[in-house]
Amino acid sequence: MAKRNSPGFHGGLSADGVHVRVGEDSAQRRWRSDDRENIYSVSKGVCSLAIGMAVDEGILTMDTRVPDLLPRMELGSGVDRVAVGHLRSMSSGIDFAWFGGEPAPWPDLAQEMLRRPAQDPGAVFQYSDASTYVAMRMLGAAVGDVHDWLMPRLFDPLGIHNPQRHRCPQGWIIGGSGLELRNEELARIGQLLRDRGRWNNRQLLDPAWIDRMHSSWIHTNSPAPFERYGLAAWAGPGACWRLDGRYGQYVIVDEAHNAVVTMTAHEESRDHRLAELAVQALTGEGTKSR
Repeated sequence: MAKRNSPGFHGGLSADGVHVRVGEDSAQRRWRSDDRENIYSVSKGVCSLAIGMAVDEGILTMDTRVPDLLPRMELGSGVDRVAVGHLRSMSSGIDFAWFGGEPAPWPDLAQEMLRRPAQDPGAVFQYSDASTYVAMRMLGAAVGDVHDWLMPRLFDPLGIHNPQRHRCPQGWIIGGSGLELRNEELARIGQLLRDRGRWNNRQLLDPAWIDRMHSSWIHTNSPAPFERYGLAAWAGPGACWRLDGRYGQYVIVDEAHNAVVTMTAHEESRDHRLAELAVQALTGEGTKSR
């Protein structure tokens, strides 16, 4: 992919497009057509919205345990104590780092993860698409196909027509990656996050859930910009919080400026410089480059 340069994203960074909303004003810039593309781990944030809606409807809670919804799974030692909240915060204690772009040679990905032991759920952070996949399997056990269940609750109200998702061989959504959106569609999700679950005078989910996504931090023992993780959200840059996908897919919420930036890109080496530059443009302040 060719490098793209602009006054806002300089130095040969490969941004495909950026959408900025401050208050009621918005602007966007494209360096290529706004096609639907994999937003990678930003997909996890949409899965957290699904869990929040399920909590609102009383379908499950953050304390719902794996055997409550997946009773036929063979569970490793301690996995009976793993709950939805552990899976969403990447703190199940199960050592199983798998990502959506990797092969899945097992008959059942969820079973492969859950047969392994869990050590002190809630205490150990390990980032993995498999954790989100299992959480979506748990929700799916209660509601059926999660994508179909989510359409009238999230995508239809936002005017996002039938977005495509990557699925496992059994037909379940991967969840942690593989949702395909245009940047303009992603911007609607960004606005929903900035406005704490409200869209066009309709409250789609509890504002407290949005707050929880970026306040219940797990310390990851990783360097910047990955020091703190919430419910599919990362802390930073600066005072902002973000959904963060591979190659520079971002939703960056700046509460202090009532702003949100959404971005799609294919930047293989300096993706987080894109986020830093976006926040610098909003705040007028320099940010530390990694």
